[in-house]
Amino acid sequence: MVQSAHQKDAIEMSGWWKNLDLLKTLPFARNRLVECFIWSVGAAYEPQHNYCREVITKLVCLITIIDDVYDVYSTLDEAKLFTDAVERWDANAVEDLPDYMKLCFLALYNTVNEFAYDTLKESGLNIIPCLKQTWVRHCKAYLLEATWFHSGYKPTLEEYLDNASVSVGVPLILVNVYFAMHPKITKEALLFLKSYPDLIRLSSMVVRLTDDLGTSTAELERGDNLKSIQCYMNDKGVTEEVAREYIRDLTDETWKKLNAVMWADTPVSREFIKVCVHKARAAEAMYQYGDGHGDPSNVSKSRVLSLLVDTIPVM
Repeated sequence: MVQSAHQKDAIEMSGWWKNLDLLKTLPFARNRLVECFIWSVGAAYEPQHNYCREVITKLVCLITIIDDVYDVYSTLDEAKLFTDAVERWDANAVEDLPDYMKLCFLALYNTVNEFAYDTLKESGLNIIPCLKQTWVRHCKAYLLEATWFHSGYKPTLEEYLDNASVSVGVPLILVNVYFAMHPKITKEALLFLKSYPDLIRLSSMVVRLTDDLGTSTAELERGDNLKSIQCYMNDKGVTEEVAREYIRDLTDETWKKLNAVMWADTPVSREFIKVCVHKARAAEAMYQYGDGHGDPSNVSKSRVLSLLVDTIPVM
């Protein structure tokens, strides 16, 4: 029954992605719909959370595309223009963007406004200012990374993690997931989310560190910024092997803190807390054998087949 629900979701997301047709103007970007959907299954697998899976899948697809715009293709001036457009949050801002960015911005603008419409319909609350704020913060984190890259600046590990725990996209996704679970929205919960609480920060940090352990070599080869491993190597003058061991230990310590935080009193539901922790668990699986998101290896393919395609025997 669970697999059947996931198959139905995957079909719907495939239709949405095909209709969006972003790669027509962004041929350099990664086409990773299935991997994006697997993130949603890892975070919220229960059949009743189909809307959460829809929101997560759409966001991870957009984050992947926009990440490639900032990291791979745009000039620094173009990256600034896109960030300014997100800050304005106005459909007319598209006129100030290069042609290849226009469809991307409108896809982002329309998708986020659609999420806000669903919440307004459900609860009567306008969450556009909140969702806009998360995207502004996210794109500013991308812009800082682009600035570092174009200027040749090498951040310290602390500087890197402070910014990269935002640019990895988890804070943005989890704020959206909170609303997607259709809770009884309270002022206390909104203030909690706005404060970038440890629940979200630590989950994001696990995703960032496991991502770096699995992808840093490949991303440096394609011309990306230094990652946590290289930052630690520069800070301490150690080998990559030593740095990797330190980052893995740091990940384990972050897990201990996350395991403690998940039992603290908060104004959000246990179901939402579970999704925050599941997001970190999904990262451990996605990057267990390398870049399971950006490079669909045989391991990733076998997991997709096992989850979505192969028949599950019923005794």
